[in-house]
Amino acid sequence: MQQSARSGIFRGQKTLCIMPTFTCPAACSNCGTLSSPRERTNIELDIILDAIQQAKELDFANVVFTGGEATLRWNDLLQAIAYADSLGLPTRLVTNAHWAQSMERAEAKLETLIAHGLKEINYSTGDEHAKFVPLERVVYATVAAAKRGFRVHIMVELRKERRVTRDDIISHPLITALTPAEFATLTVTESPWMPLDPLLFEKYPPGIATNQANLITRKGCESVLTTYTLQADGRIGACCGLGLRLIPELNESCIRGEKFLSHAIKEAESDFLKLWIHYKGPDKILAWAAQKDPTIVWENMYAHPCQACQRIYKDPKVAKVIRTHYTEMMADVFQSAWLEEEALPEMLTEEPSDEALELQYER
Repeated sequence: MQQSARSGIFRGQKTLCIMPTFTCPAACSNCGTLSSPRERTNIELDIILDAIQQAKELDFANVVFTGGEATLRWNDLLQAIAYADSLGLPTRLVTNAHWAQSMERAEAKLETLIAHGLKEINYSTGDEHAKFVPLERVVYATVAAAKRGFRVHIMVELRKERRVTRDDIISHPLITALTPAEFATLTVTESPWMPLDPLLFEKYPPGIATNQANLITRKGCESVLTTYTLQADGRIGACCGLGLRLIPELNESCIRGEKFLSHAIKEAESDFLKLWIHYKGPDKILAWAAQKDPTIVWENMYAHPCQACQRIYKDPKVAKVIRTHYTEMMADVFQSAWLEEEALPEMLTEEPSDEALELQYER
């Protein structure tokens, strides 16, 4: 009998994220996964396939391959994509497109990936990435995907002062030459590029960093408890990957044992702080901690939630407030969990009564 991943506290869809390697042809400053050409850590293909099988048994929604640069494990990557596809698990690849040295090369790579069952591709670029991977390669890879009607997303690093922007991509002659239908397969977003040190801050455009005025708009973390990451060193993390190698507490398990994925889920959902981060978000936890200890400064420091999350785990002042006062927030967090996982889904699926339908008709 298949065990459902939606039988714990968090009932939504889960993602298995796989980092086959920490090696990357780029050496971006403040890389969130600490990847670089100097890294040589890899995980065996049989473990990757085992994790995919476990994800299927746990009713995970999809599998994402990232890194490091997953395409450096090309043959293993293709086998893993094909295996996930054979199990009915959609796959996504996150890559810097270093392999798209020409349009012909990009087309050949995309053709092979699609033939093995890949369903979506994401490209990462911006000022840091462009130091190592020319923007033209991302454009080639994007056009190669779009011309096949293939879903493609580009993430561009966001800073106040930067050379590579979203507009640079969508205004590129090869992109503007796409047909409307081809262009419709493309989405381009900008995401804040964050320092690895939680006490340093980057300069962002106005309104991007969190402060008291926009705090209400900040939501819970969409990664913690929803994404479980098999890392190249064999650890299983309970988020998408940014900061996992810097925050030991986010790593729940390792590849020992037959059911390491379900063990990671159980451990993560037994951790109140992770529940708090998921349902309320790290920015609101920092703001709450600052109310208890006014010496905790947080406003206008964080545009990326992962950097705020690092502050929660690494700042002794914040940790002390959490240890001392976390019980005051338990009812609020568990109520949010109940509303999101039980009450609202039930309301959305509940069929209206005859009386309600009659009243609606009369109106």
